[in-house]
Amino acid sequence: MTNERQATYTVLARRFRPQSFQEVVGQEHVGQALQNAIRFDRVAHAYLFTGARGVGKTSTARIFAKALNCPNVQNGLPCNQCEVCQAIAAGADIDVLEIDGASNRGIDDIRQLRANVGVRSMRSPHKVYIIDEVHMLTKEAFNALLKTLEEPPANVNFVFCTTEPNKVPDTILSRCQRFDFGTIEQASIAGRLQQIAQAEGRDVTEEAIELVARRANGSMRDSQSLFDQLLAFGGEQIGVEDVHRLLGTTPDDRLIELIDACLTNHPGQALERIEAALQQGVQIGSLTDQLLGYTRDLLVTAAGAEQVPLSTVSERSRPRLQEQAQRWGLQTISAAMQIVAEAKSRMQRSTFGRALLELAVVRMATLEQLDRISDLLAGNPPTPMRGEAPAPRGTAESTGSSGASLRAAYEASRDAVKKNISPPAVNPASLPAHANTVRAEDSDQKLNQTPSQTPRGLSAAGLDQFWAQVLSQVTDILGNHLKNASSTAIFGPNALEILFPRGYAFSQHYCERAEVKKRLSAILAEIAGHPVDITFRTDPNAPESSAPAEARPERRRTAERFKVSTVDGDDFVQKAVTIFGGQIVEVRPLLTKVVAPETADEPETQD
Repeated sequence: MTNERQATYTVLARRFRPQSFQEVVGQEHVGQALQNAIRFDRVAHAYLFTGARGVGKTSTARIFAKALNCPNVQNGLPCNQCEVCQAIAAGADIDVLEIDGASNRGIDDIRQLRANVGVRSMRSPHKVYIIDEVHMLTKEAFNALLKTLEEPPANVNFVFCTTEPNKVPDTILSRCQRFDFGTIEQASIAGRLQQIAQAEGRDVTEEAIELVARRANGSMRDSQSLFDQLLAFGGEQIGVEDVHRLLGTTPDDRLIELIDACLTNHPGQALERIEAALQQGVQIGSLTDQLLGYTRDLLVTAAGAEQVPLSTVSERSRPRLQEQAQRWGLQTISAAMQIVAEAKSRMQRSTFGRALLELAVVRMATLEQLDRISDLLAGNPPTPMRGEAPAPRGTAESTGSSGASLRAAYEASRDAVKKNISPPAVNPASLPAHANTVRAEDSDQKLNQTPSQTPRGLSAAGLDQFWAQVLSQVTDILGNHLKNASSTAIFGPNALEILFPRGYAFSQHYCERAEVKKRLSAILAEIAGHPVDITFRTDPNAPESSAPAEARPERRRTAERFKVSTVDGDDFVQKAVTIFGGQIVEVRPLLTKVVAPETADEPETQD
């Protein structure tokens, strides 16, 4: 390439930059709104363009500046022929200033901008400030811009472009008209790339252009940069193989074969497909991205979204995906996609990406068909296994009835467990043949419990045994307080009343705490098998010291040993009981140490 040609060459993204609102692909709604604002003289003083990278934000801002200042504007469209339009397109117009918000983000830069805002434009009706990546400005810079942005001179307009509008303060957002730029469709990107190929005089196959459009992920600039690289990489005729070599990706057929190996539970074949891809120059990261995108396409296909475009393979492969999605099932595809997504996430912070990818593929190849379990529990005919022929029509009805019988037996046994009665007998002949392959623990472990293991319900006949089981499971301070209860009683459906003697009001108050009562309710519900309402009450018939015989006998003996009645006539004690609403639980003598002045070393005496 000669020096003259090097001086005139520019990248495709700049050489084929849109020059009018109609040329901005995929953003017709924004172009129409700006064009009408110019036509009807309703131009705002500040605009905010938001969207992903490479979707036309800065290009639209330049076109808007040209439409404002072009002397030959027609219906809001610039002529693109005058000196003003050409200078703005080249970024050399003195009245249209493009500022990079990432490198001019400080308060001093904004102060300089404010000082220049009052200077009138040199030759154009409007002075336009285009600030790209405006979210990079500092907080102080945004605050310095507020007043100027709210009340700028009549001939000044601001256009802010950003990919992260969430980082722009609300005080700025409220002073701008916001336009959201959406991602561009693959078909629109492919059409634009086809026009560029024709303008460049290069022969590029339709499959190659479609693949580049898919890899761009909705960004026109990314697609043009990748296409520019492809034109330099390829020969006279560029095909899809050139794109795969350039990107380090694998063809669609190899992806389909890899998933087929997983469908048929052949992890060895799946690993061989990965090895063959790596030997041909496929990158681990690119292959993982393709595999994740392929499972996404399978998910979309299994869900029946026929109008949603495929992101990894071409539309010509949709029939193969429909066949695979039908064989694998939606639940299994979801699990496979989660496996690949987990592997992709772990690859970003590890150095053994290949091992993670191979582990993910082996796990996918050993997945069971999860839809069969759902069908079995729902009483529907089970989905055929991979490679298994569907059940004949004549047996579908019997299989469905057998599945319904299995579900009915399961529900009857479950209700029997809840009601603490013996489950009804089930005729094994009425169960389907495949019921023997379903493990009981996968359905409900309660079906295999013996009567002794079955939780006891709350009934008057078994109340003593029920309460003993409660006390045996509560061994902390709560259990010590519950042992002070004088009796328990059932006073309603699933309602338990716990009575305390008058002398154990402290234990009753402790159990009435919200957090304690909540914990006790959970314990009772676990033992009874259903929720139990709890009520605490003072037992009027029990004496003050009447507690169960097994409840802390050593404490009762201690209380009886030191019990005295002198406090009944003590005005100070009776006043404290009245003020705090308490009850006298235990009276103990005061141990004092009497020391004579002459003999300070004598032993203690009890008063």
